[in-house]
Order: sequence, then structure tokens, then C-alpha cells
Amino acid sequence: MASEKIPSQSPDDSMGKWWDQYCGPVVQRRDGTSAVTTMDQQLLDSRGPNDWVRTDPWRVLRIQAEFVEGFGALAEVPRAVSVFGSARLQPGSEDYEAARNIGAALVRAGYAVITGGGPGAMEAANRGARESGGYSIGLGIELPFEQGLNEWVDLGINFRYFFVRKTMFVKYAQAFVCVPGGFGTLDELFEALTLVQTNKITRFPVILFGSSFWGGLVDWIREQLAGTEKIGATDVGLIHVTDSVDEVVELIDAAQQLLHQQISTDRQ
Repeated sequence: MASEKIPSQSPDDSMGKWWDQYCGPVVQRRDGTSAVTTMDQQLLDSRGPNDWVRTDPWRVLRIQAEFVEGFGALAEVPRAVSVFGSARLQPGSEDYEAARNIGAALVRAGYAVITGGGPGAMEAANRGARESGGYSIGLGIELPFEQGLNEWVDLGINFRYFFVRKTMFVKYAQAFVCVPGGFGTLDELFEALTLVQTNKITRFPVILFGSSFWGGLVDWIREQLAGTEKIGATDVGLIHVTDSVDEVVELIDAAQQLLHQQISTDRQ
């Protein structure tokens, strides 16, 4: 998900433009030439003075608080599907409308929709869910000059740390759906595949929507990763590629039915 500088009107034209920077729930406005960091960068960057020895133990409490807030806010969420995609998709574009239709179809099938809460594909999926009368969830992240949550989110949470946010995407979703996107979408995709492959989470569908966009990547995975035994041949089967919104729902429903059967068998 790309971050962008969002200009706002300066109270004094002589001061030039200001920029909105979101730091968790806090908005800071400053000159666009100022150095900008995020909480993730401050946590992970080991360069500079060694004052982290004193600050990191306190930072753990902030991380803990984010987990508590996330678990508390999402505890009563019904079964849901996480939808990922580019923040740069424009309303009316083919991919935007596909994400919007996916959000609507998931709601009609009885699922809530979880996204990163931003613009583009995230906005589209939240919009489709909201327009269909369903529950629309946005899990935002602190990025330099980020816009914040889109207007179609019913329940929104802003996180400072990517790893906390990722936990929420996984813990409260029955499936992942990826429409065309960039590095952020790829990050979530391979995170999910790794967790499923290593049995860290219950196996659930990882669906790529748009064969013309994802086909080359899947071919590379099959030929280069599976073909050279970097992954198992069956691991390619963890990925489902489709151009049909109906098939997205069918794949998720089938996985849910299989899971319920397994749970019923285990209880006997």
C-alpha cells in the first residue's frame, strides 16, 4: 500500500504547504521537508544512538496495548474475509469495481469484509460490503502522510505496528482474497501462504482474483519454486486463481464446510 503526502491548506500562505502525517490516532502537520519516521521504523532501525536500551521496554507496553485494543474491538466480529489490493486503484476502474463486487458478494454470502482501510482496492471492498448492508472493517496502519480510513468503514482501528495489524488480518479471517496490488498485497499474500504451508494457522483459501495479473507470478512459483524443489509440489495448490466473483465465494464456502466437517469428526 503506497503512502502519499496529503497537502492541506496552510493557515499562512507565506509558510507554504503543510502535510498531514498520521501517527496512530494522532495527526501531525509539518513542513513537507521535515524528516518523517514511523513507529515501525523507530523500532526496527538499529542505527543511531543506543537510547533504545531505555525506550524499547516501554515500547513493549505500547505494542501490548495495540494487541489488547485489536482483540477487544474485533472479538465480536462475525466470520469474515480479508481482502487486499492496491491503494492506487481509481474508482470506476476494472480492478476497483471487481473489488467492490467481491465485497458485496461476500456480504451476501454471510461474511464481513476486512481490509487495510485505505483507498483503492480497500475502499472498493469496504464500499461493496457497506452498500450491500454488511459489516465493513478497516485495519489502518501508520504511514508517512497516509490518508487514514476510508468513508465506507463501519469499524476502524489504526495500528502503529505492521506485525500487530497482520495478526488481526489472520486471526479474524476465514480466507484471504487478493485483487491486483503492489508490495503490500504481495507481503500479505506470502505471509498467508507461509503460515498455511507451515501449519501455523488452519488451512484456509488464499485466492488471487485476476488471472491476467497473477498468472505470471503463479507460473513462476510453479516453475521456479516447485520446479527446483524450493517448495513442495503440493504447495502450489495453496493458491487459487480465478476471474469469477461467484467462484471466490464458492471456494470460501467449500473450505468452511470442510472445516466444519473436520471439527465434527474430531469431536466424535
